[in-house]
Amino acid sequence: MWNPYLIITGLMMNKIYEVLDTLIPNPKCELNYEKDYELLIATMLSAQSTDKRVNIVTKDLFSKYTLKELASADEDTIKNIIRSVGSFNKKATYLKSIAKSLISNYKGVVPNNRVYLESLPGVGRKTASVVLKNLFNEPCIPVDTHVERVSKRLGLAKIDYSPTEVEESLMKLIPKDKWNKVGEQILLFGRYYCKSIKPECGSCLLKKECLIYKKIDK
Repeated sequence: MWNPYLIITGLMMNKIYEVLDTLIPNPKCELNYEKDYELLIATMLSAQSTDKRVNIVTKDLFSKYTLKELASADEDTIKNIIRSVGSFNKKATYLKSIAKSLISNYKGVVPNNRVYLESLPGVGRKTASVVLKNLFNEPCIPVDTHVERVSKRLGLAKIDYSPTEVEESLMKLIPKDKWNKVGEQILLFGRYYCKSIKPECGSCLLKKECLIYKKIDK
């Protein structure tokens, strides 16, 4: 089995931490929410969409409905509100089901329970991790497209790894007490610096560690 410690040194990880702390000293979730269920719903909606777009949609959605009202809201009306996010038809159905389940099973309160959260429609491991990390400070490394991309470019995970395998690799490399902060930093680094299209390679403070840049620079 591949062991990341064979190619990633402690010195390299310290360099990564140093750069992330310089660029993103106080990372935080960029989804807007005031109530616990709002974070759960916003994170579910963020799949195939951007946090910026979701924040626009949820500002309207959460101003119109409470959780109880969402559970009984007209689905077509919800679709119209969230239409600009990807897969809005499915997500409207998921949203109502989540609201109903929270009310029926936990009196409308989001629980610190990964198994339950991942049983909800539209909620996978990444979404559950975002919720657990931000609501309960549970040590988690949610792996979205940004985290996956940065991890593979820096050699923190093998190029053919699934999101779950990327998460496992990062959890081996990063001390548990750093998971929440560093995970969020990697996400934001991917969102604003190590972008999918036109990454800022020339000015990147980690280009010497980047496998992709090494190939380009040959």
